[in-house]
Amino acid sequence: MESLDLRVLHDALAWHRAGHAVALVTVVQTWGSAPRPPGALLAIRDDGLLSGSVSGGCVEDDLIARTQAALKAPGLSTGAARPCLITYGVSQEEAARFGLPCGGTLRLLQEPLLDVGWVVELLARTAAQQLVARTVTLETGAVQLRSAERAQAMQFDGLTLTTVFGPKWRLLLIGAGQLSQAVARIALMLDFEVLVCDPREEYGATLSSAVPGIRRVEGMPDDVVREMQPDAHTAIVALTHDPKLDDMALLEALQSQAYYVGALGSRRNQIARKQRLAEHFDLTAEQLERLHGPVGLALGARTPAEIAVTIVAEMIQVRRQLGAAPSGVPGAGPN
Repeated sequence: MESLDLRVLHDALAWHRAGHAVALVTVVQTWGSAPRPPGALLAIRDDGLLSGSVSGGCVEDDLIARTQAALKAPGLSTGAARPCLITYGVSQEEAARFGLPCGGTLRLLQEPLLDVGWVVELLARTAAQQLVARTVTLETGAVQLRSAERAQAMQFDGLTLTTVFGPKWRLLLIGAGQLSQAVARIALMLDFEVLVCDPREEYGATLSSAVPGIRRVEGMPDDVVREMQPDAHTAIVALTHDPKLDDMALLEALQSQAYYVGALGSRRNQIARKQRLAEHFDLTAEQLERLHGPVGLALGARTPAEIAVTIVAEMIQVRRQLGAAPSGVPGAGPN
């Protein structure tokens, strides 16, 4: 599995190589209530085929017509075409006509895909788990790629647009069983770099083939957590259901800057776990309060896939709630 934006770039590259004219459209700014956030990406082929979304369907029909006209305009074949800004929903009437909720406004950057060299490089670098910043200059259409930081956000100053691709977040899963594999698949779609640690060879041996895109980390879980130095863009979830493996990893995780720490187990098991951690390892009440257990939102999930949804949903919920700085965690929080 891969993130939706990278899927858009894969499709755009394939279309271009097949001889189609292609344009990329990026959400640059939003005002009011907008269906898709800044940075959301859409590719439009010359015959109207789409990959991705910039509005959840509100403006796509009009955007297809505009893009098809732009792709047929003189100068495209010679490279003279340049990016342009498109705004929807300036007035209440236009917002209503396009179905934008609450009078929302979208500003989009439309750019013809002429040179795919940067697409090839970006996809190769993100496949290697690198975080890449792409900057396009509106006046010329020139594209530059450079390494990005995990906390780096999209930037637009009217002259250039910089978007970030690749694993913006890290997720360490303790345990490589069926539930971990389901969580990993969902997390990969959400731009997490997924690391899995399980010293039990019978679980870890087939992990990479089961879920392409994840990385197995060798070693005992507590050593792995300590060595990776979790930051405020890191989530750690213990899913082995084995206290010998989970507890030591959680001990390190709860003392780190990780924005989310969760553990599998019933409410009774979680109470016993917190007592063990408090009595034997002197964790503070504030540190223990950071532990999400039973892990995941209470949705009545039963199957591994359903439980995986609740876990990732809670990770996203906590991330959105934190906003600036995680409670009880030193340093800046996730963006």
